Amino acid sequence: MGPMGLISTGRLGTIGDGAFSGLMLLEYLFIEDNDLGSIAPTALRGLRGLLYLSLANNHLQTLPKGLFQGLETLNQLDLRGNPFQCSCPIRWLLTWLDRASVPTELGVCQSPPQLRGTPVGQLQPRDFQCLRTELRPFQSLPFSSLSAEPFALGGQGGVVLAQPHSGACALLEWDQLEGRFRAPAVINGTSPIACHPIPLSGSLLLIMAQLSPPSSSVWLRSGGPGCTSPIACHPIPLSGSLLLIMAQLSPPSSSVWLRSGGPGSPFTLIQTLGSGLLRRPHSVSSARLGPHWYLGVTDSSKGGTSAIYRWGGRGFYRHQSLRPWHRDTHMEFLELGGSPALVLCSGARRPLVYRWSGAGFVPHTDIPHVPDVYAAKHFRMRGNVFLCLSRFLGDAKVMRWEGSMFREVQHVPARGSLVFQPLSIGGHRYVLLGNDYAPSRVYRLGPGGQLEPMQELLAPSPRSFAPISMGHRHFLVASSFKGATQIYRQVTIDMGA
Repeated sequence: MGPMGLISTGRLGTIGDGAFSGLMLLEYLFIEDNDLGSIAPTALRGLRGLLYLSLANNHLQTLPKGLFQGLETLNQLDLRGNPFQCSCPIRWLLTWLDRASVPTELGVCQSPPQLRGTPVGQLQPRDFQCLRTELRPFQSLPFSSLSAEPFALGGQGGVVLAQPHSGACALLEWDQLEGRFRAPAVINGTSPIACHPIPLSGSLLLIMAQLSPPSSSVWLRSGGPGCTSPIACHPIPLSGSLLLIMAQLSPPSSSVWLRSGGPGSPFTLIQTLGSGLLRRPHSVSSARLGPHWYLGVTDSSKGGTSAIYRWGGRGFYRHQSLRPWHRDTHMEFLELGGSPALVLCSGARRPLVYRWSGAGFVPHTDIPHVPDVYAAKHFRMRGNVFLCLSRFLGDAKVMRWEGSMFREVQHVPARGSLVFQPLSIGGHRYVLLGNDYAPSRVYRLGPGGQLEPMQELLAPSPRSFAPISMGHRHFLVASSFKGATQIYRQVTIDMGA
């Protein structure tokens, strides 16, 4: 037997880089029955004549990739008796063993629970799913935004941003030379709270919903005269009191714009939406039902009424009024049991589910035990329909359609959240929880619709998220009401590399 090294029954906790340098003639190395918990990747470099290596009965949960690099003469390896964690960091070992064909005693897995007691030698590299996606900061845009709405037209994707502070709808464009996004204002307004795109027959419709101030009014004051209106104010003394006629200029109402050309083409105003009936629009959504496009606009004013509009070829025309006086905040079109439906949310009552009758939407049921729902967003998985309900003062809820009503399947602590949004980025499915007072959270969608925590995002006061793809690059746009609009890029990490 050639030169041999023996380190056993000791308290050796770690082996550092180059620990055996200069021992080129060593043929047998036994490091057994120790407290050994870690080995540096280059600890064994220089052992060019090593024939037998034993690391048995230690506390090794994994081994660093490349540990056995350069051990060309090794013909036996003993790793039994270690509490190996059989996950991605150990995948390289199985690949190396297949290639090196070295007789090995590997022992059994200690974790994860589903593999506990499984002989390591029975595993294959393909048993490990080691590709993990992550959203990383890519670009910060120097403006705030309230909504982000994605669209696809002519094979190109885009995102429209509502900028209430700047008074504009902005369209994200990709700058090929700079390799970054830019967002020139394409439509000017006064206070747009939603800019909703609809691709239509090769053109792009853009619905701009914006707030309007109170109309001209008459005021009564008992006492001395006075008038401080910056626009126009006409006093009329009357029986010891003062009538005050205040004339106000109203900005343009919510409107519909059309772009017939490609990117860079101008938008043309084609319609004023609502004819003054929209008091305080809060959200805009759309769906194609049969041959027609329908537009849903919620009204959050105390005396407002949410409504459905139908595209008539040259504009959207009021098709149906929904429940009045309920300060609605969101409307979601979806399909239940093969027929169109919608969910209407408000701060005054529980969410209401409508079903399509062929001529309009009729109330079907409400969603119990979830008052004060701010918004509802749906996704489909394995034939099931799920709803993500956001609630600023309560837990966010995931509900599943059970044939006649929605039932809760999961809740997520979400105080301070106005966004609970499912979406797909580059074929991967997520649910994002935006928070005003804490980091926003990203969840993966599990196979049964369960949410699995993934990462946090430092997006200030997000109000919506939108995916956008540029070739093989995939991005997430996070609107921010109190800070810069953020763009994240999806990257793929091999945890077994």
